[in-house]
Amino acid sequence: MSTDQQDAVRELDVRDIDGEPFGHIMDALDSVSEDEALRLVNSFEPVPLYDVLTKKGYQYDAEQVADEKWHITIRPD
Repeated sequence: MSTDQQDAVRELDVRDIDGEPFGHIMDALDSVSEDEALRLVNSFEPVPLYDVLTKKGYQYDAEQVADEKWHITIRPD
């Protein structure tokens, strides 16, 4: 999926969250406006999250930027 470079991007690093980060991710997405994106920083590719994002009307780009570091850029569809 393509990335619009004009979007404002908020970042959420979930690597240091104790426990399940799903709630933090959903809360952050609730605050993202139509012209913004959320960059999720994670230590692995969160493949199970992709179905949830698609069902909730989001599009995403995933990129491994280093060993054990992924950027998943999420925006409203």
